Amino acid sequence: MTEFEQVYQAYFRDVYLYAKSLSGDAHIAEDITSETFIKAMQALDSFRGACDIRVWLCQIAKNCYFSRLRKDSKLVIIETPEIEEAPDLEASLLSKDAALRIHRVLHNLAEPYKEVFSLRVFGELSFKQIASLFGKSDNWACVTYHRAKKKIQEEMEDCR
Repeated sequence: MTEFEQVYQAYFRDVYLYAKSLSGDAHIAEDITSETFIKAMQALDSFRGACDIRVWLCQIAKNCYFSRLRKDSKLVIIETPEIEEAPDLEASLLSKDAALRIHRVLHNLAEPYKEVFSLRVFGELSFKQIASLFGKSDNWACVTYHRAKKKIQEEMEDCR
């Protein structure tokens, strides 16, 4: 197995979930993931190892996604079924209106809160995986996620 095949096998799921967390669409995430690995294959020899390879791949995915947005010049909004009451933030994502408000608040959230929250909720990554992406501890990822969640909840209360 080549070095690239090993990288592909090891990180495909992480890159796909990250791309899905950015785009909110499985088909776009598949395209972004494919494009990411094509670009990574072309640049693998230039990877210096200054950061975790997963972080490098996710950065490529993020750049591919933003390039796609610029090219398409529109944002894809996910249609989700509405529910009457959402008892917590994660459940609120099921309501179209609430989801749109959360995405607006999330869009304006400072880093690393925005990315940690997206990776956890949309990318369904564990705190350990998120910590690995940032080169931090599991506890840092957990605390950062909960702070992001609290900031979003506070903003949501202010919007009412």
